[in-house]
Amino acid sequence: MVRILDKAAVQPLRRFNLANSFTIQRSPARSRLATITIVIPRNSQPNRVDLVATVGVRGVTGIAQILFRIFRDGKEIFNTQQGIESSGSEQNYVVTFQAEDRNVKTGTHVYTVTAENRTANTRADVVGPISFSGLAVKTRT
Repeated sequence: MVRILDKAAVQPLRRFNLANSFTIQRSPARSRLATITIVIPRNSQPNRVDLVATVGVRGVTGIAQILFRIFRDGKEIFNTQQGIESSGSEQNYVVTFQAEDRNVKTGTHVYTVTAENRTANTRADVVGPISFSGLAVKTRT
């Protein structure tokens, strides 16, 4: 049995749309994709925050390696990497990933999802959709 503590969700881009696309920055720079705020009340230990992100990406040149990161209050808590191919192959991708943040301290926490291109001389664009959600629950253990 769990008790819901808080929930937040955002959809900065609701659908695939080339007209609203933007280029994912080259590492070490990052493109901020979405931010949510989760509140953990007092006496809510143990707990966990379940995070889910979905990002629509289009390969433009080469095979880009895109590093997605999730931060809590500016500190990285999760990352994953996805190869994105361009013309002559698949071009459009919807990348979905989830992370779990356990035993988060009492207070208000800002979660941010970012993307960065780790491969020189390649390009990948965010074309939508983008969604990011978090569900905080009090757990037994």
